[in-house]
Amino acid sequence: MHRLIVALLASVDAVIAAAVGLAVTLAPLTLLWVFGFGGGADWGVLWPSAVSVWQLGNLVPLSIALPPDYLAATGIDAGAASFVLSLAPLAFAGFTAIFAARSGARASHADAWLTGVLTSSAVFALVSTGAALSGANGVASAETWQAILVPTLLFVLPALVAAIVTEWSEAGSGAIARLRDRIESAPHDWGEVPALIARGTAVVVLGLVGVGAAVAAVALFARAGQIVALFQAGDVDPIGATVITLVQLAYVPTLAVWGMSFVAGPGFAVGTGTAVSPAGTQVGVIPGLPALGAVPESTTSWLLLLALLPIALGALAGWIARSRLLHAGGPSRTRMLQPAPSAGPASSRFDAGKTAALSGLLSGSATQEPGAEGHLDDHLEAAEDPIAARLVVTAGIALLSGGAAALLAWAASGSLGPGRLAEFGPDAGPVGLAVGLEVLLGAAILLLSPRAADGRHSAAQNPALGAAAVEPATADDDPHAEPPEAAAFAAVAAFTARRSGAAPTEDAEQPHPSPPARGSRPAPLPGTDGGVAPEATTEPIELPRSAPPGEGNGSQ
Repeated sequence: MHRLIVALLASVDAVIAAAVGLAVTLAPLTLLWVFGFGGGADWGVLWPSAVSVWQLGNLVPLSIALPPDYLAATGIDAGAASFVLSLAPLAFAGFTAIFAARSGARASHADAWLTGVLTSSAVFALVSTGAALSGANGVASAETWQAILVPTLLFVLPALVAAIVTEWSEAGSGAIARLRDRIESAPHDWGEVPALIARGTAVVVLGLVGVGAAVAAVALFARAGQIVALFQAGDVDPIGATVITLVQLAYVPTLAVWGMSFVAGPGFAVGTGTAVSPAGTQVGVIPGLPALGAVPESTTSWLLLLALLPIALGALAGWIARSRLLHAGGPSRTRMLQPAPSAGPASSRFDAGKTAALSGLLSGSATQEPGAEGHLDDHLEAAEDPIAARLVVTAGIALLSGGAAALLAWAASGSLGPGRLAEFGPDAGPVGLAVGLEVLLGAAILLLSPRAADGRHSAAQNPALGAAAVEPATADDDPHAEPPEAAAFAAVAAFTARRSGAAPTEDAEQPHPSPPARGSRPAPLPGTDGGVAPEATTEPIELPRSAPPGEGNGSQ
């Protein structure tokens, strides 16, 4: 596709990503202005309000300064008139990131990923700049550089990551494709390491978000009565209830990240000096927001078993990576154990493989020097299944998963108001550390465990046994081939006789049961002074022929 067309499509994607987020905010505010205030309020306040909500949803902290008239009407202390609002409704950020990733992948499919990412990022930055400059107000203000840079980064990073991942997995040419080919050509499974780390991290992060969402849903369902009671205590009209419900829906992804932090162990806070975790819950007076009614008043120590879920996700990622390593290295290991093909018939190949296998099996202990088995096994292990590559994959999955969990925890935490409301959400450091250690444990269980120790060691110590394990499948193709059991017993008997010295060599002439040829002199009989026994001859016997039926009747 032409680069100009790619640039135009990327620009449209960026405009839509910003416009949809602003429209989702502006639409309910417009309904509130029409039905709540009867159209008497100033229309000009809707756009700055929508921009402020959109900026908060895209991780831009807002400085709130309540006007004196509002303080006098509500009786709020003047000390609480100004505070920072930074607890983001992550539904907006999630939509921006998903739309950006879609745009980056589309640009990669058009073979112009760099053009698409740069163009869409520039257009989104322009939209963010226009919104920041046109939506400035005195009640909810943001630093101009933050209002421009933070939403732009939230769009650029997912678009760039999606484009690079798509190029890595699908592109046939280009700088990333050449780098991929060079890395994947590395020996001993090292070429699979980057892809395995990325795949395992994606599995863990998606699993953690899903588990957190499930825990949040269970909490909302279990404490639905408390949530309804808080709705009723608010004494709001239907319009107010609708607005509150929409706001809480925007915070559903934030609650999912809180659930993830709860499952990981560190938990989250609902105010200064509070903690909600499986180990215990300590909460004081919390805001009367209906969604916060899902916060449990107490917890049981049995909830500590939830920490097994991140471990299980790490084990799943390790199993996927281990399966990929086995699939990538399987043919080379099979070729190492198979004997060279022979041009002879199938029975000859079967006999050769059978003799070599049993000879190596029975004489290996006598001919192999001490320590040779372990030495050979070490070499095969280093060549076939390098522990270093698996260590790097395990550590990479754990580090990236912990970093992603810490990033999500940081995005889902912030301030909701003055005083005790200044600390809400999980602490990024403990959450990232806990997730990293749990994923490391789960991934190490499957990635660093021994691989098929018995079968691999026996094949490594006795290569002939490995040949025998492969060769019968070839011999079965011949319908006249010997059964493996009979051949094995015959070889064991021959080996035992050879060890005792009573067995003839393989090239010795064996007596034949047929009579001697004509003209050969029979052996002399013992005790006859050289006399020989008369040669036995055979003569044909003539049987009387029966007369035809007609002749017999005539003679009578």
